[in-house]
Amino acid sequence: MPTNAEIAAQLLRQAGSFFRTIGEQNADLNEQMQENARIYDLVADRVEAQPQGDASAPVEQ
Repeated sequence: MPTNAEIAAQLLRQAGSFFRTIGEQNADLNEQMQENARIYDLVADRVEAQPQGDASAPVEQ
């Protein structure tokens, strides 16, 4: 059974995919949607790597 963190990471990645799709369909919004997707992916990475991590810790890219 998946953990809450695994489910959260999956939902974040799906949201990132949603933003990418919106950006692909609307050139005027593409840049912002790509940035939104990148942020969701970064948070998903953090949740997977450190489910109990401190949200105020610097983001490693």
